[in-house]
Amino acid sequence: MAQTTATGTTLTEVMAELAALYDPRSREVNARHGDDHGVNLGKLRALAKRLKTQPRLAGELWATEDTAARLLSLLVCRPGALERDELDVMVRQARTPKVQDWLVNYVVKKNPHAEELRRVWFADPDPVVASAGWALTSERVVKAPADLDLPGLLDTIEAEMRDAPDRLQWAMNQCLAQIGIEHAGYRTRAVDIGERLEVLKDYPTPPGCTSPFAPIWITEMVSRQHDR
Repeated sequence: MAQTTATGTTLTEVMAELAALYDPRSREVNARHGDDHGVNLGKLRALAKRLKTQPRLAGELWATEDTAARLLSLLVCRPGALERDELDVMVRQARTPKVQDWLVNYVVKKNPHAEELRRVWFADPDPVVASAGWALTSERVVKAPADLDLPGLLDTIEAEMRDAPDRLQWAMNQCLAQIGIEHAGYRTRAVDIGERLEVLKDYPTPPGCTSPFAPIWITEMVSRQHDR
């Protein structure tokens, strides 16, 4: 018998809804970004809005190991209620970019264990886990930089970003850009590092979007700040 959540929704029913949302075109687009699901994210969010917060269902969805189900899980869980060790296990299971991105941004950042996990993940030998630590560090660079070693972060980026695996390289590049955008005293060095390493210099950028190449990204965002 299918397990029923407190609101009367069963995992089987939700999985059937996700299956009905499958779209081959979405799967093709997502695959280009390293993701392995075929559900339109707008429709996924609409489903989550209808389901509302359901921690038990969230756990069941995550346990399926299905990417679309895990994305939905992250939208219907209660972020602050997850334990440190639970989140550590989850980040090590989150191997696709979108699942990791939503886990970090929608769940971990809202959890009281976020800073402890940032420190642990930042130094993890697994580059995918380490990229989560760098993503949380970028958040600190912007919102709470007081006790961060910004010169040390730039040293690490300068030494390791060029040869880092893709996911970790992307997270390091984001941190580099945020240091340059938010901290004028380190801006020249951040731009110089980006120019010399040339990471993401040729990344295809749609019209109207800002290039992830750090020197361009920094210059564009600082210009917008001055225009306010």
